Amino acid sequence: MKVIEKDGSIQELTFEDELGKKAFRHTTAHILAQAVKRLYPTAKCAIGPAIENGFYYDFEFDFEFSSENLGEIEKEMKKIVKENLPLRHYILNREDALKLMAERNEPYKAELINDLPEGTELSFFEQGDYVELCAGPHVTYTSAVKAFQLTSTAGAYWKGNEKNKMLTRIYGTSFPKKEQLNEYLTRMEEAKKRDHRKLGKELGLFALMEEGPGFPFFLPKGMVLKNLLIDYWRKIHTREGYVEISTPIMLNRQLWETSGHWDHYRENMYTTEIDETDFAVKPMNCPGGMLVYKMQPHSYRDLPIRMGELGLVHRHEKSGALHGLMRVRCFTQDDAHIYMTEEQIPDEIKGVVRLIDEVYTKFGFKYHVELSTRPENSIGSDKDWETATNGLRGALDDLGLPYVVNEGDGAFYGPKIDFHLEDSIGRTWQCGTIQLDFQLPQRFEAEYTGVDGEKHRPIMIHRVVYGSIERFIGILIEHYAGKFPLWLAPVQIKILPISDKFADYAKKIEHDFKSAGYRCETDERSEKIGYKIREAQLNQIPYMVIVGEKESESRTISIRKRDQGDIGSSTIQEFLALLEKELADL
Repeated sequence: MKVIEKDGSIQELTFEDELGKKAFRHTTAHILAQAVKRLYPTAKCAIGPAIENGFYYDFEFDFEFSSENLGEIEKEMKKIVKENLPLRHYILNREDALKLMAERNEPYKAELINDLPEGTELSFFEQGDYVELCAGPHVTYTSAVKAFQLTSTAGAYWKGNEKNKMLTRIYGTSFPKKEQLNEYLTRMEEAKKRDHRKLGKELGLFALMEEGPGFPFFLPKGMVLKNLLIDYWRKIHTREGYVEISTPIMLNRQLWETSGHWDHYRENMYTTEIDETDFAVKPMNCPGGMLVYKMQPHSYRDLPIRMGELGLVHRHEKSGALHGLMRVRCFTQDDAHIYMTEEQIPDEIKGVVRLIDEVYTKFGFKYHVELSTRPENSIGSDKDWETATNGLRGALDDLGLPYVVNEGDGAFYGPKIDFHLEDSIGRTWQCGTIQLDFQLPQRFEAEYTGVDGEKHRPIMIHRVVYGSIERFIGILIEHYAGKFPLWLAPVQIKILPISDKFADYAKKIEHDFKSAGYRCETDERSEKIGYKIREAQLNQIPYMVIVGEKESESRTISIRKRDQGDIGSSTIQEFLALLEKELADL
């Protein structure tokens, strides 16, 4: 397909090209806006960008708009596609642009024009009777948009500011082929069934309450899951030579000024005043870790020092961005900071990559890697950035790991490697990251004594594996659809006595299982066994153990497996051996 860019140039691209995909979906957003203006001429257009997996457009309507209107709009969009309208790009000066927007009754577009600096070239795209203030890119004809669907509506404040008017946001997606659209919609239906907010509530894992928006409550079963992840994290980090520390949740302004966060990250930080001194709740663990490093002198013989921290951090997120456990205002970051010499960079990076690979493989995730380079708001010298970026690139090349370069998307203090997980239904999530940092050790004047007897600055790696434990739990819930593997299930075995007469035998079995280290519960309610089985199945319990008269007399158990149903009778010892083998095979 041919794509028109901001400068009016045309290039040949495919939907697989990022720019091609953006142009395709941006054009679909324009088709949506044109259809809305044809059907509802008094509607006012705001903005309509391409986004990941689709597009949206914000409108002001003078009537009660609902999702029932979407079918009518889709029909009009199909007409526009069939009309095969060409998209024409042109430039206007400010005066003519404002005049055009006034004629078309588009006050939001006029406001956008007035927000731009004097002398800015104002780019417009025209398709038939529709004209849009827009920088592009777009495909050259509307007929290129073969398959699309409007998916939902939502409220959205103009410019994301709750003090502004609430607009109606219409979401949609589009693809070159109907088959691609159908595959996507099927995947989205599956995603709805797996929604971690729904399953988290049904399985009793966590709660989201209006008393603390963005601050999740973990329930007993959720705490079991969280602690299992933490136990696993501690086990592999101890093996890899990490020591664990804990730093305060709140530290004074001077620290955050030294680290650079006060200048570069303050809008995301919660602040307060103690004894007439400004303090901030930590959004990151690294400055506190740096203070720990500086508590005692270090020699080159001590390096590398690997310090891990499961630190609770707080970051201010706008209310509209909050989403279950995926986007919260407080979370546990499984941080680690490695202090090393320049010569140790390749080996340490490779060690972290191997550790991350081991963890993701255990959970059954595929992943891809991105190398993010120096952003515009960076601190530090060109030489440091070049050395840091080459260090990361060299480690990836040595490992033979494919990666994509993400220009300008590094942290303000250093380049980074990001790991993007692919879950069981093909969605990607950014979790693990490795950041190489020359700046923080300089800012904090961290030192070690080199082999030459002189003082030197260590180089620092910031890295996470889970990223956020809360977010990782959300991803795991959706990845497994709540069916956690045996080692990770909050309740591994549910014991179901057929009647009260067998409660004592059931409690004895529960004691035996718990003594062997398994997490189990007994359902002692006076309910029919079929009801108990269905409920345990809905709660995604890996194993159900049923006991009645026959089992009580023979001192055996009947076993049901979550995805297999009845798998027969056995002794308690045989069943424990089965569980042990299943755990060993993971």
